[in-house]
Order: sequence, then structure tokens, then C-alpha cells
Amino acid sequence: MTGMKTTGEKKLMLFSGRAYPGLAEEVAEALGVEPTPTSAYDFANGETFVRFNESVRGSDAFVLQSHTAPINQWIMEQLIMVDALKRASAKRITVVAPFFGYARQDKKHRGREPISARLMADLFKTAGADRLMVVDLHTAQIQGFFNGPVDHLFALPLLTDYIKEKLDTGNVSVVAPDAGRVRVAERWSDELGGCPMAIIHKRRNPDVANEVKVFDVVGEVEGRTCVVVDDMIDTGGTIVKAAEALFEEGAAKVVVAATHGVLSGPAVDRLKNSRISEVVLTNTLPIPDNKRFDKLTVLSIAPLLARAISEVFSDGSVTSLFGGHS
Repeated sequence: MTGMKTTGEKKLMLFSGRAYPGLAEEVAEALGVEPTPTSAYDFANGETFVRFNESVRGSDAFVLQSHTAPINQWIMEQLIMVDALKRASAKRITVVAPFFGYARQDKKHRGREPISARLMADLFKTAGADRLMVVDLHTAQIQGFFNGPVDHLFALPLLTDYIKEKLDTGNVSVVAPDAGRVRVAERWSDELGGCPMAIIHKRRNPDVANEVKVFDVVGEVEGRTCVVVDDMIDTGGTIVKAAEALFEEGAAKVVVAATHGVLSGPAVDRLKNSRISEVVLTNTLPIPDNKRFDKLTVLSIAPLLARAISEVFSDGSVTSLFGGHS
């Protein structure tokens, strides 16, 4: 006999950290699998312990954890899960991080600053991850920080389909809240049939985090429904001031669409009390009841994650889900 054949088929296994089990359950249901039973707890000094309650040998492992607050704890837990899988002989380990922490720290703005997004990619690689799957990275070049395949998924089709249903796209202007979102706004404009675009030029205060000084609107907004598109809403300051600037320029209505609802600190109050008529987010991050408000719509990212996981598992094409974009 010249060789041996394996008996089993390739096996997909889904693992969930403790940050956001609700999303993992939705993804598991869409895939038709059960999340693998896991024991996870913290020692008295805050250290994390994880053990999987069944064999993972030879599996195609997908480790789902969205980096919500307390963000460092959940990143560490995911790293430990990856290490446990590597040491238990999983065949391939894919880190699924719908919201990838530290993505905003993707370059040095001034001297003596870290590039933490690169450090994150290195940590996951060192832990044993073969592949990363993320949704709407803050900047696409972060894909290059990880030395291996990165599935960069987009919430764009999910959000644009909702906007097409809700609004008369003939009267919509897509608005980029800053120069960094222009490419995203262009893709939104294409999806909505070539509607006009506007850009808000903002100047930040370099010495104060999350604070913006001046807003100038460039583009056609008067009398139109403005859809402000962004990757995340953190404290809500930028987006609310952007909406005010649009109303000053004569916008009839402002709707905000973003992928990640970080919603830190004053965000909910700011959005609730603003003149924005609707805020559309996806559930890449958990949005608890105390952060939900009348103007908020949350769309589920789970079907998209499940489709992408299925394509990776079956050696299909993830890129085909987004018309060739990456």
C-alpha cells in the first residue's frame, strides 16, 4: 500500500467567545450547525481560561468574536481560543471578527505613535490563525497587515437594499462625512443608481480625541434627502455635527447608515436628540436595549457572515458575494 486515505469528510466547526453569543447563534442557525460547546471563565485576577468540550482535531474552525467593550478582554479571549485550537490540531483556523478592534490605528499620524492594527494582525498570526474574516475595516489596507488570506466583507449591499426600499432614491444625495469615506460614498452612489454625492470637509483638533473643529459641505444637498454613510458611529459627535452642517446647507432630511454601532458614552443621547430622522446600523456589535431608540434600525449581518463562512469552507469564492470588490 503506497499511502493512507482519511476516513472522514472535512468538518466545519463554529466557536463563539463570550462577547456576543447572540450573533454566533444567528450565524450557526443560518449555517445549520451548533456552536461547539466551550468552557470559558475568568480567574480571580482577571486571566481568561478556555477549553473546548469536544474534539476539534482536523476541523475547519471558525472562531467568532466581535470586539465589543471591554474590548481588550474579548480580543485576549479570542487569541486564547485560537491558541487552544492550534494545540488541539484544528486543520485550519479562521478568526471571524465582524468588528475588528484597533482598526482606526492603522498608521502614524504623528511621531511616537503605535500602529496597533498591525500589532493586532501579528497577534492573531502568532496565536495560530490561518485566515481573517472581517466586516468593513476602517481602511482596506489593513488586509495587508495580516500575512494570509483576509476575507473583507461589506455591509454595503445590506444597507443599500434597505435604503432603496425606504427612500425615493431620485431625491437622495450620498454624503461622505470625511475625506476617508469618499470611496465608500462612490460605491453607495453607484448602488443607488448614480445619485449625487457630497463630501463634508472636517478639520479635527489634533490634541483632543473625538473632537472636530470645522465642517464645510461640498456638493449638492439643498432640498434633498441626505444619506450620510460611515463605517462606525462611536461617540456620535462627528455624525451629529455633519447632520447640522447639512441642514444649514438646506438639506430636507438626513438619514445615517453605518456598519458598526460602537455607540460609546453620549452617542445615544446625541443621536436621539438630533434632527437625524433615522440611524441604520448592522449588528456587527451587540446593541443592548438601553442603547436602542426609536430612530434606530438594526439589520442583521448574520446571513452575510454565514454565506462567507460557507464559501470559505467549501473552497468557493467570497469575492463573488460583492461583485469582485475587496
